[in-house]
Amino acid sequence: MSSSASSSIAARAEALDSIAAVLPIDRRDKLAEILTDQDVETLKHLVNEGMGANTLRALTSDLAYLEAWSLASTGSPLPWPAPEALLLKFVAHHLWDPARREHDPEHGMPAEVDQALRDGGFLRTSGPHAPATVGRRLASWSTLTKWRGLSGAFASPALKSAIRLAVRAVPRPRRRRSAKAVTSNVLGKLLATCGEDNLRDLRDRAILMVAFASGGRRRSEVAGLRKEQLTVEAPVAAEDGSPLPSLSIHLGRTKNSGASQDEVVYLTGRPVEALNAWLAAAKIDSGSVFRGIDRWGNVSRRALDPKAVNDIVKLRVNMAGLEVGEFSAHGLRSGYLTEAANRGIPLPEAMEQSRHRSVQQASNYYNSATRRSGRAARLL
Repeated sequence: MSSSASSSIAARAEALDSIAAVLPIDRRDKLAEILTDQDVETLKHLVNEGMGANTLRALTSDLAYLEAWSLASTGSPLPWPAPEALLLKFVAHHLWDPARREHDPEHGMPAEVDQALRDGGFLRTSGPHAPATVGRRLASWSTLTKWRGLSGAFASPALKSAIRLAVRAVPRPRRRRSAKAVTSNVLGKLLATCGEDNLRDLRDRAILMVAFASGGRRRSEVAGLRKEQLTVEAPVAAEDGSPLPSLSIHLGRTKNSGASQDEVVYLTGRPVEALNAWLAAAKIDSGSVFRGIDRWGNVSRRALDPKAVNDIVKLRVNMAGLEVGEFSAHGLRSGYLTEAANRGIPLPEAMEQSRHRSVQQASNYYNSATRRSGRAARLL
């Protein structure tokens, strides 16, 4: 590698590092090799425009994959705007028929492209991609093209037809991100694995209870929660008249909220007590609420990575003797609505806490709960 190329990569790495506070990047050096100078400038522009951190992470991940794929399949970085032929090639490489591949080795992604993406750590699964993944990456490609002041062929009839025919040829059943919902009975088993004699147990108990009780918060919202978002509220009277601690969580701008809307959810009772116990034990009075803990029991100053929230759920599922593959962090979100449905809580009231905007999406959990216990399922 020439000295000028090395200098260019180092400059891009430094630029990526400068936006890491807004856009956490785990593979900075690898991205600096893949992304172009113009890619990095576009990402910095999006940060300055105030785009949500989750959206920025997704755009960066998709952009890195697209650049890696372009280098592997054409030998060149992505052209801007991309010609229709390149978009069609992307679809052909990612949506293909495994049965046809058995008789036609040229069908689908070429072996050398596949291997190059695997060697770079960009491709881990085998077989064709999920249509939703291909659609998301094309949408990211289109968005980045527009941010550069250009227009592409993303709405062309040929591209739409290619995607439609590919999806129809290889139907894939839609699967939930968590096969099973973490309802209250499952949550109870996970909490039973969290004693109260060490920091990890206190932290994990607080994470599980806060994530569930606050409406099934996304793992990124849990990992990114800061002390400054918490406001102590007046106690709430329990059924016996005793006071229960209460606090509000100001989520700010979320995936489902408007650009200037401050989403607020509430915690009452045991989740508040669990959260306070963790904050007191970890001596956290500002900054990130949920943090890493090293092997010697030292609490980090940095927030947990969103993936760590999922890892914690998986760990507690395993400790509870449940099937790890059947549960994930998303199960806390689906579990909240499923539990609300099982307890007869009206859908609008549950949505106020979960902050779902789509009644259709939220009602799916209610419909499932009703069908399981309804007369239609008990004819015999």
